[in-house]
Amino acid sequence: MSTIALWGLIVAGIVVLTPLADRVRVPLPVLLTLFGIVLPLLPGTPELRLEPELVLPLVLPPLLFAATQRATVREFREQARPILLTAVGLTIASAALVAVLAHAAGAPWAVAWVLGAIVSPPDPVAATAVARRLRLPGRVVTVLEGEGMFNDATALVLYHVAVAAVVAGSVTVGEVGLDLVLAVVVGVGTGLVGGWLGHRVLGRLHVPAAETTVTIALPFAAYLGAEQLHGSGVLAVLTLGLVLRSVSHASVTSGGWLLGRSVWEYADYLITGLVFVLIGFELTSVLDDNPVASSALPLAIGVVVVLVVLRFVWLFPAVWLLERQLAGRARAQGVPAEVAGIGAFTRRETVVMSWAGMRGVVTVASALALPHVMSTGEDFPERSTVVFVGLVVVLATLVLQGLTLAPVVRWLGVGSTADEAAEVAVLREQATRAALDAVRARDDVPRPVREAVALQYEGYLTAQLALSEARRAGDDAEGRFGQEVDALLRDAVEVERDVVVRARNDGAVSAHVADEVLADVEARAVRDLD
Repeated sequence: MSTIALWGLIVAGIVVLTPLADRVRVPLPVLLTLFGIVLPLLPGTPELRLEPELVLPLVLPPLLFAATQRATVREFREQARPILLTAVGLTIASAALVAVLAHAAGAPWAVAWVLGAIVSPPDPVAATAVARRLRLPGRVVTVLEGEGMFNDATALVLYHVAVAAVVAGSVTVGEVGLDLVLAVVVGVGTGLVGGWLGHRVLGRLHVPAAETTVTIALPFAAYLGAEQLHGSGVLAVLTLGLVLRSVSHASVTSGGWLLGRSVWEYADYLITGLVFVLIGFELTSVLDDNPVASSALPLAIGVVVVLVVLRFVWLFPAVWLLERQLAGRARAQGVPAEVAGIGAFTRRETVVMSWAGMRGVVTVASALALPHVMSTGEDFPERSTVVFVGLVVVLATLVLQGLTLAPVVRWLGVGSTADEAAEVAVLREQATRAALDAVRARDDVPRPVREAVALQYEGYLTAQLALSEARRAGDDAEGRFGQEVDALLRDAVEVERDVVVRARNDGAVSAHVADEVLADVEARAVRDLD
């Protein structure tokens, strides 16, 4: 098998396993990791080698930027305390405890800290996929996503400092402190500058393809620029993404927003899938080159146990402290606790968050990014052991916690009563009514123009209300009428597609005209059905 054919097989496996994961109710990262373990065992499968210095710059910018496009600064601000306690406090505590364990097992301190930094950040991909499917409370999802983004920054700052210590041989406390401050200040500063420049550039383009190209280039530019200035590329990308998410929507055309959203969803899906598949390849490669399993497996098991137990030990006292702070704020204001601020997490929610500690993409990427050879020409000390332990931790937590998180959530009965479909319908109606009122109030435009635009919005509003009423008309637990509405809409869309495509194929209209109409048909289908 050629290397090109192997990459094709990997992509095909990702595509096939995606619907299978939903059907068997197993998180996709778990199936992809198992696929990556089995594939190298097939006869004739070539070896895959990745250049370590290219892993982080290619993998992290698109994944981190895509994550910022699913959240808002307001959500993170509301849950700032629990996010900081997990993304910073728990990450540092995890790295330190694993470093102590690795040093006790014989690793030098600098190498032990490298391992601790690699395995310390949980990955939100599998956890939030389950959380959203089971409709966990929004604050739980926000904390998991916020932790998943910002603990990457914490862990990778520790990682770079620890790797530098290994390469240099030793570092002082002052050097470590300076590196940390520089990483944070330069990283955030680069992200802010990149966000400002990106906002200005996007406001002048007004071409969807060009706008999307800019949003693709900016995360890589911010990451590489911050790293060149000895800052944190991760913080630069996170800051850039949140800035653009907050201020740039008005600067982007509707077509650019739709295209960019699709591009980033696809990039997130494909890169994440490839990284999880590569876990198996790298694990096989490590064992073939240097069979460390007999000596490193006990350490890997110990690290898994430490990480799982520490997350419970950390989160329950942290939630208790948050409750005390909330109660104190309520007493000071003389109001009920739920009015004083964001409510504390329930015990059951805390159990779910404690169990949602699967390691994933960042652990794999940072392990693969370890250099094989240092600048002195010597081999990186105990690289095989560090990579092996990191990959085993990812595999063990994905299988152990990834496969059991959904049953745990159902067993605890943790779920949200919020009806997102109803919220979407209400917000659509509010936006349409506001636009209609604004159009009717425009006395500065000719009456035929105003009436034509108002009629457009009136028809849209009437259709929205009718569809919502039809979905609710059945009033049954299975939502049968809603399913019938969707089915009939899909049939109608298929008829539209057939008419337009037939006209294009018969030469009745040009391809450009047909594509313009198809774009409108598909946009309405996405709006009304997805």
